[in-house]
Parts: sequence; structure tokens; C-alpha cells
Amino acid sequence: MKTMARNAAVERKNLITVCRFSVKTLIDRSCFETIDDSCSEFTNFAAILEQVLTHRLKGQVNWFGFESPRSFWDFIRMACSKVPHNCISSIENMENVSSSRAKGRAWIRVALMEKRLSEYISTSLRDIKTTRRYYEDGAIVLGEEANMLAGMLLGLNAIDFSFCLKGESLDGNCPAVIDYTPYLKFTQSSESISSDEEELRTLGSGSEGSTPENLGPPFITDEHSWYNKCKRVEQKFRLALEQKGYLEELVRLREAQLAESVAQNKIVLQRMEETDLNHKLEKEQLEFIILELQDQLAVLKNNDLRSRQELTAHLTNQWPSPGALDADAVALDTLLYRKQCGQWDEHSFQSLEQLSAEISLSSTSLDPLHPQKEGEGRHENSKSDGKEDTPSLLGLCGSLTSMTSYKSLTSLKSSECLASPNAEINSPGLTPF
Repeated sequence: MKTMARNAAVERKNLITVCRFSVKTLIDRSCFETIDDSCSEFTNFAAILEQVLTHRLKGQVNWFGFESPRSFWDFIRMACSKVPHNCISSIENMENVSSSRAKGRAWIRVALMEKRLSEYISTSLRDIKTTRRYYEDGAIVLGEEANMLAGMLLGLNAIDFSFCLKGESLDGNCPAVIDYTPYLKFTQSSESISSDEEELRTLGSGSEGSTPENLGPPFITDEHSWYNKCKRVEQKFRLALEQKGYLEELVRLREAQLAESVAQNKIVLQRMEETDLNHKLEKEQLEFIILELQDQLAVLKNNDLRSRQELTAHLTNQWPSPGALDADAVALDTLLYRKQCGQWDEHSFQSLEQLSAEISLSSTSLDPLHPQKEGEGRHENSKSDGKEDTPSLLGLCGSLTSMTSYKSLTSLKSSECLASPNAEINSPGLTPF
């Protein structure tokens, strides 16, 4: 188990180290010539990046349950679809690119020409869910080396690439092979170099044909080595100069973005302050309106209470007195009794008020001072009527002191029964027994 873990760690380390070397050599070569498909450094870099993205990639399960090899393009297509203005759809629509491996290689070239390879890789690595669905545990894209990969690819944005997407380099049938020989260099220490030179001098001085000219080749070799060192230093200086220019441009871009963000932040803060102020003013206005409405409601309640009191007082004042109701009730009883007995005289009483007045006058007959009049009246009634007096006719019409009797009296005043004695009273309450 430890051996497998060590092998996986060494494999990841080797791929990341070789990828870093390939990026450096590619940047060095870009100082002298344009990078295209014929550049061996780019071919090696594309093969290394393909191996990194394919490291521990899960196979595709078919209908029969078997796994078939899968290209890293399936992962890139899903993980980089959220990148704004991506080139995924353009690569999918290419006519001369059919296989997944060829589409993945075309994507590497297009991303390098767009100077967005690092952006694509960073976006895909942030999608942890999709990454774990396509890669097994221990893959480079799932480890700590993934962040190093995205960082080292950022330096490629300073290089101008030019590729042809119709060449044989996009052939998806042949796998990518990494050439390790440019990165396998033996570095000799200074002590070893000095011992070798001393040994050469010793061997040269001990020979018979030793002449000053025989010591020429070591000096020539030493001069050639110094020339190579100067050339390498010059290349490193140019590379550092290019990187410095790129980093300065990147810093200026970030400063411009920062200034723009600060300006937008100020605008947003100003808008928030204005909105807060408007909200406070609206709140004060609404509170004032609520207080005003409460005052109006209180005034309306007081007015309503006052109106109810005035209406009650008015109705109380308009209600007839009990004495008037008793007089009208007696007059109505008399009128109905005379009509029933056939004693109605059309010219005797022109109105119910006259009858009420007569009855009020005749009520004085109850006075002890007029016993004779009362006797005479009773004698006349017995002669004309021939019937005994009933105890009371008040129960025939009900009590006129109630609201119902008062309404009946009012309707009787306005009806035609007072004008025409021959009219029949059809009301159930007024029909005599």
C-alpha cells in the first residue's frame, strides 16, 4: 500500500516538474521565434499537458458495464461551459475535428491563442463536483498540485501563438508521447571541473610530444563554455524582461480594475445613502399621515356621537303626548262603534278631530254635578239602541297608546273611510266582531 502511494506521488511530482520545465523552455524559445505547430518545445508541452489532464481520468461505462478510455475533452466541455465567451461551441462545430482527443488538442491551441488557458484551467478546477465525477482519487487536478498548474500556465499569456487547426497534429488516433531528454541535464560541480582540467594538464605535460599548442583545446573549450554561459544569461535576461513587461501590464490592468471597482463602490454607497434618506423622509410622511388620519377618525367619531344624540332628542320631541293618544283612541273607538250600529251621520262630524273634541267635552258628564245628563244620555241610548251597553269597546281596536295602534290611527285619518261611511273596513285588526 505504501509503495502504491509513493508511486502515485512520484508520478504526480514528475508530471508537474516536467510541465514547469516545458513552460520555461517554451517561454525561452518565444524570445527568438514565433511558436507554432513546428516548434518542438510546444509539441512537448502539449503532450505533457494532455498527460496531466488525463491523469487518473475515469473511464466511460458502456451498456455492457465495461469501461472504455475517455478523453479529457469530456471534462473540459462540462467544466468550462460556464466561462463567459468560451470557445467550447466553436470547437464542437469544427468539421475536420471529430474525435474527443482531437477536440481536446484543438481546445489547447485555441485557448493558447486566446491567452485564456490559465483561466479555463482555474475555472474547471473550481468546479469540484464535476471534477470528482470525472477523476479518481489521487488525480493531479484533485490535489494540491492543481493550483501550481494554474499558476505556471499564467506565464504563457505573454506569448503569441500561431497554430493551424487543420494539420496532422490534431490526429486523435496516436497518443501523445513526452520527450524527457531536453530536461535531463547533468550539472557538473566546480570542483569536478577543476579536477578534470588538472588531470588534462597532467596528461598533456607527461606526453613526449607536448607543446604549447597541445594546451589549446582546453582553453578553446573553456572559452566556448563561457560563451554558452553568456548566451544563457542573455536568454534569462530577455525572459525576465519579457516577464517583467507582462507583469507590469498585468499590474496596470489590475490597478485600472481596482480604480473602477472603487468608483463603482462609491456610486453604490452614494445610492444607498440617498435611498436611506428617501426611506426616512417617506417614513416621516407616512407617520404624519397616520397621525392626521387618527385625528380625523376621532373627529368623525365625535360627530357621529353628537349626531346620534341630536337624532334621539329630535325623535323624542316629535313623539305625541300620551293625553293626545288617549283622546284619539277614544274617538276612534266611538267612530267605529257608531258605524257598526248604523248611527253614522255624515254631517255630524266632519273630521276625527271634531269627534275627539266632542268626546272630550262629553267626558265632563262623568262629573258628579251632572248626574241627570248622564241618566238622560243612558235613557236615550237604551231607547234608540234597544241593546245593553257593552262593558268596553276598547279591546276591539287594541290599545292606541302603543306604536302599532298609533300607526293604525294615522292610516285611518288618511283613508277614505272617514269621508265615505258606506266603505267597508277590510283590515283584519279593525273588523268588529
